[in-house]
Amino acid sequence: MVALSMADGYARFTSKPQCVIVHVDVGTQGLGAAVHNASCGRAPVLIFAGLSPYTCDGEYRGSRTEYIHWIQDVPDQKEIVSQYCRYSGEFKCGKNVKQMIGRALQFATSAPAGPAYLVGAREVLEEDIEPYEVEQVHWGPLGPAALTEEAVQEISEALVGAKEPLLITGYSGRSHDAVAQLVTFADTVKGLRVLDTGGSDMCFPASHRASLGLRYGVHDRIKTADVILVADCDVPWIPTQCKPSPGTRIFHIDSDPLKQQMPVFYIPAEARYKVDCCTAFRQLHTYISRTPALTSKLSTYSDRWNALERGHRERISTIRSLATRPSSPESGYNVSYLTSLLRSLLPHDTIFAVEAVTLSAFVADQLLPSLPGTWLNCGGGGLGWSGGASLGIKLAAGPKRFVCQIVGDGTFLFSVPGSVYWISQKYSLPVLTIVLNNKGWNAPRRSLLLVHPQGEGSKVGNEELNIAFEPGPDYAGIAKAAGGGR
Repeated sequence: MVALSMADGYARFTSKPQCVIVHVDVGTQGLGAAVHNASCGRAPVLIFAGLSPYTCDGEYRGSRTEYIHWIQDVPDQKEIVSQYCRYSGEFKCGKNVKQMIGRALQFATSAPAGPAYLVGAREVLEEDIEPYEVEQVHWGPLGPAALTEEAVQEISEALVGAKEPLLITGYSGRSHDAVAQLVTFADTVKGLRVLDTGGSDMCFPASHRASLGLRYGVHDRIKTADVILVADCDVPWIPTQCKPSPGTRIFHIDSDPLKQQMPVFYIPAEARYKVDCCTAFRQLHTYISRTPALTSKLSTYSDRWNALERGHRERISTIRSLATRPSSPESGYNVSYLTSLLRSLLPHDTIFAVEAVTLSAFVADQLLPSLPGTWLNCGGGGLGWSGGASLGIKLAAGPKRFVCQIVGDGTFLFSVPGSVYWISQKYSLPVLTIVLNNKGWNAPRRSLLLVHPQGEGSKVGNEELNIAFEPGPDYAGIAKAAGGGR
């Protein structure tokens, strides 16, 4: 879990693929929820696992020599993780091992990026081969795809002509250039608002007047928008809680618009395009800026532009009002106050690895992330990502960048903190960890109340629901013990 989460964090921060090596089937199972997170979070990682030897009597070098070789021989080891992977394959001989790795990395790094899994038996790994080379340039990822001219025109005209245009994104900020292109796009289409419903990356600066911040699929602007552009987003809204009005025009641009690993996914988009969003944003704002009919219409939108500024100021004022100092320390610090202090005390380019679950929106509101690459969230549902991920981010960012992990108390325990803080000490990877301690797992209670707001579970406390942490662990003590008492 920790090793793959480290590789995940490093890969997300740098967009450079990382490799994790594990031991046969049991090591593969030990990766646990980290495989899900790397898949949902689009982290380019290569996982290699050995296979139990396939010969017993010494037929080849590498034949079985230990008791465990029988116990760990399973019918299809790849099936343990293949449904989460962009590619899974097996080394069947040593003579094309480099080509197999190249192919796996092509899948891992091509959009939508994600894990690739390779296996090989010991007999193959022991094979003698003549040294050879491959041209690395032949094994790069697929190039970015663009919108057609017709699509650029249709989307541009729809957004410029809309009364309440809205762009919903989730992970477009993985490309730092895409952030700049989206800012130019929002500056061009005056009145366009931008909502982040994924939180995987810093997709749009919270300091921009068009920003609506981070909300997980629920926002009033979704209900009132008349044109919506969904861009690199897995869950733009939750229909049982919030959805667009009938008649809203919806366009979907995405590296994976069909969500091929989700058995059930659909939104009522009149058109969807498999494209690179950075390229698409550039196409759209360039076309609008060069089309006189559209620029003429936009020139009359100064009231909209000013309204965005007023709305943004009011939103920031509301956010700051939540960060009030408690009257007494004994009452505890609320998450808004705590994270506002972090924002004021830490370097402006601090990189936050956030796994705050039900508190993520409050954290995002107070931190107001505005620099590309300074906010990374799991993007998946496998709790425990941020412990290893923050170490991987720190390893990638280097000693001059400050890294802060913000994690819920329950999620902290899922992160295998014993391994996390031993690695931190062993390899000199200092990370500030903030544990948001609400003394239990709050997410199950929230899920229960969404379905049964007046049910029996709503009438009892966390202790009776078995989601309370009483007595609470000594979180700092866990870290200190794992780090050798330092």
